[in-house]
Amino acid sequence: MNSTPLSTPLTAPVTVESDLQIAGDILSVQHLLQPAREHPATVAEFVGLARSIAANRAEWEHLVEYDATTRWYHRLRTGPGYEVWLLSWVPGQGSGRHDHGASSGVMTVLDGELTEHGPRGPRTLGSGAQRVFAPGYAHEVVNDTLDGAVSLHVYFPGLTEMPMHSCSPARSEALSV
Repeated sequence: MNSTPLSTPLTAPVTVESDLQIAGDILSVQHLLQPAREHPATVAEFVGLARSIAANRAEWEHLVEYDATTRWYHRLRTGPGYEVWLLSWVPGQGSGRHDHGASSGVMTVLDGELTEHGPRGPRTLGSGAQRVFAPGYAHEVVNDTLDGAVSLHVYFPGLTEMPMHSCSPARSEALSV
């Protein structure tokens, strides 16, 4: 009788990856994007619109102003069912905790750094960072740095209300410690 030891093959643990982990950010792979429509209609197209405006500094850079007494904003563009706003933030300026009513949106940091205080705590957003949010999403955006910042906001449908909330997430976090 031939006694050969049985061996068990070594196997690597199985890792389940999401489509995004496998493919990467489809919006950053230009050849996979559909040609831009004249007016966006989907969330991905609004994200693409924000990225294209961000990439074209000549379109917005000369318009930016900084105001120490109030947040400065400028409506950059409108289209059927959406509008695009340019905002500047001096050090220490914040939006207060708010939502955007019935509007969804895309926020893109164009220059500098902003901190978003949302339901999951603070998130630092550097130049190029984007946030997509649904109607009713409440957050506060603050410039916690010593430098100015600029952001671009696309709202769809166009912003008709911005209800303020009584306590900012930053203050709620500080109170719960």
